[in-house]
Amino acid sequence: MKRYARLLPVLLLLIGLSVGNAWAETVQVEMKTSLGTITLVLDREKAPKSVANFLQYARDGYYDGTIFHRVIKDFMIQGGGFTPDMKKKETRAPIKNEAKNGLKNKRGSIAMARTSDPHSATAQFFINHKDNDFLDYPGQDGWGYAVFGKVTAGMEVVDTIANQTTGIKGGMRDVPRQSIVIEKVTVKE
Repeated sequence: MKRYARLLPVLLLLIGLSVGNAWAETVQVEMKTSLGTITLVLDREKAPKSVANFLQYARDGYYDGTIFHRVIKDFMIQGGGFTPDMKKKETRAPIKNEAKNGLKNKRGSIAMARTSDPHSATAQFFINHKDNDFLDYPGQDGWGYAVFGKVTAGMEVVDTIANQTTGIKGGMRDVPRQSIVIEKVTVKE
């Protein structure tokens, strides 16, 4: 029995390190919108660049006061780049596309928005309203769209946003007629 007692501190340390590593692989984010709160878990292990990018914008307060500017029911809701008056916000440099990480564009997943250039993602993101397998790597362009997390609470808020009436505003289509504001994005450390 005494022999095993000496091993107990080592085992507890190993268990602690193991739990600590599990926590380090994901991070929780709370996105408070004008229609309710969406809680996300981001996957640092599979999408390190995308998660680091999103978290830096969140910590900088960049998303606060932006809107969901592109909403297509049974497809996705996109935000993180425009103010309610449709002014595009300045961003940092684009990041490398991480769509080949094994994460899928399933209902409730969050992914980086981009242009036709696979490596053009900056601040904008979208939350899938339904399964969108055609956006997964390799996609239609050999790259796909990089998923970096998923909704863990507040999917009813995503559904409410997706069901909003949209139109043309500031020369863009699919803009909700009533602004849906991202009031605050909080990183839960």
